[in-house]
Amino acid sequence: MSAFFDRPAEAEYAPFYAGYIHLVPAGDVRDHLRTQVHETIALLSGVSEERAGQAYAPGKWTLKEVIGHVTDAERVFGYRMVSIARGDPAALPAFDENLWAPASNANALSVAALVLQLASVRASTVQLADSLSEEAFTRRGMASGKVISVRALAYVCAGHERHHFKIIRERYLGL
Repeated sequence: MSAFFDRPAEAEYAPFYAGYIHLVPAGDVRDHLRTQVHETIALLSGVSEERAGQAYAPGKWTLKEVIGHVTDAERVFGYRMVSIARGDPAALPAFDENLWAPASNANALSVAALVLQLASVRASTVQLADSLSEEAFTRRGMASGKVISVRALAYVCAGHERHHFKIIRERYLGL
């Protein structure tokens, strides 16, 4: 099998990411990255600005903040992918999504603008993944104090979006 089809081994990521990685179906992870964003865009395209500005419960993020969070997280995961793929030995820092979401300005943006950002960031992730050799795809580095491979990060991108897609469908849109 090719490194692009092989699910990452548990030694390639911290246990925290297992839930995301296991949400990704078998197959070429790059194909999942390419196609799943279209499902998310279709789901979000009909959401009103009013609804997107609401949280499903007190103390939870608004739907706009969730979209911004998925985008910001993928930006971070993408940076980690390129850094590790290029062989940079630097340990990469963690990020605190609970600090980032309120500071993101997502609630001041339109749903269309947020969806465009998400689609643009995903297109960048796909282009990066498509450009990598199998050797680079299996490289490992340090992020958030834990070992992670480029392959695992690609799976995390796909699984993280899938995780939030489910939450958006069920808790925000009641589907």
